Amino acid sequence: MEAFLNDVINIPNNFIWKYLVYILVGTGLFFTFRFRFIQFHYFIEMFRIVGEKPEGNKGVSSMQAFFISAASRVGTGNLTGVALAISTGGPGAVFWMWVVAAVGMASSFVESTLAQLYKVKDGSEFRGGPAYYMQKGLGSRWLGIVFAVLITVSFGLIFNAVQSNTIAVAFDEAFHVNKTIIAIILAVLTAFIIFGGLQRVVSVSQLIVPVMAGLYIIIALFVVVVNINTVPGLLMTIVKNAFGIEQIVGGGLGGIIVIGAQRGLFSNEAGMGSAPNAAATAHVSHPAKQGLIQTLGVFFDTFIVCTSTAFIILLYSVTPKGDGIQVTQAALQHHLGSWAPTFIAIAMFLFAFSSVVGNYYYGQTNIEFIKKSKLWLNLYRILVVAMVVYGCVANFQIVWDMANLFMGLLALFNLISILLLSTIAYKVYKDYAKQRKQGLDPVFKAKNIPELKNIETWEDEHLMQEENKAAN
Repeated sequence: MEAFLNDVINIPNNFIWKYLVYILVGTGLFFTFRFRFIQFHYFIEMFRIVGEKPEGNKGVSSMQAFFISAASRVGTGNLTGVALAISTGGPGAVFWMWVVAAVGMASSFVESTLAQLYKVKDGSEFRGGPAYYMQKGLGSRWLGIVFAVLITVSFGLIFNAVQSNTIAVAFDEAFHVNKTIIAIILAVLTAFIIFGGLQRVVSVSQLIVPVMAGLYIIIALFVVVVNINTVPGLLMTIVKNAFGIEQIVGGGLGGIIVIGAQRGLFSNEAGMGSAPNAAATAHVSHPAKQGLIQTLGVFFDTFIVCTSTAFIILLYSVTPKGDGIQVTQAALQHHLGSWAPTFIAIAMFLFAFSSVVGNYYYGQTNIEFIKKSKLWLNLYRILVVAMVVYGCVANFQIVWDMANLFMGLLALFNLISILLLSTIAYKVYKDYAKQRKQGLDPVFKAKNIPELKNIETWEDEHLMQEENKAAN
């Protein structure tokens, strides 16, 4: 049965990823050039706007939306995914993770800007994402529904099984805790959070992500400083293996690139269409602001957190053996002593649990796109809890293969959509750039782009901001 499942998953998986890596990098390069290297040119600007608060401090702020997306990004991909990439693709896979992230930052800007542009009101909050801009921007509701189903199944169910699987493995390695016990604890905690609504999701995300990510980065910096003399040689090893003659002669270079791209995409989600769901929730004065903030999210995830894990592992061994999180635990134990696996288990629990919470929200907002139904939403919540339990006891490789397949499908649909809408995104970007050049804090007016259609929020939001300023 397991062999049959592997074939069902891996045949389409291998076919999609054979071409997707080129589409992923090619699309990122296209946006990088068309938007004039926005990920580098506006890098300082990203930090300026990330702390902005909405009018009257009401609604989801830019930073809170950043933490929702970071909750999904910063998790298994950073600790387990990087280890898996290095153990299967060698040190060179890290280089290709960096490449995918660098060009993917531009794709992230486009998709998140579009999500803000086509967002809809949901009471006092906003919701949106690829399904929404597929319907409103491309005029294709059926495509939006297909994407909504894919992201709900992949993030809410499959990816959450990946997260819980990693937690169970980490705790088994560190404490020898029965996986069934871990499954029960995770199920109870998950149910408590996701049945509490968006604000509880936001609260958990902004509490866990900055604390644990900051602590993990400090530990990684300590490891790097202690081994500073070997870092230049390590960087050369990464680059040499990325373009190594032995890999080219052996026909393995393509495999290394694909592994690096897969793990990079799973971690930073640039172009996959997930982060835009979080970006749409923010109350901002211009769509491009969330585009820039989510671009910063890709940088933070890959170049800071993933690179921290890569250095911890490669300063231990350039040819590590093991399954995912166990490699990271062994590496940190080598650097810091016997307490390290315990720290990794706890860090993995918090990282992965925050990802469960963030992933859940992506499914919720897409279910609401298809049909606003309390019954369907509660059924989805029950399935999320069930998949968290399943992930704790499932086979490691099957869970990751399923994640790769659905991740590839999501990226394919989303990349095609944002390419088709790139002209609209470019005009929104130019509107932002023009106002910044004039020394203004950009405020978007839908009427400034006459060809825009099916925009529900921006004219009303602008009028509301003007009324608030007049009142003050």
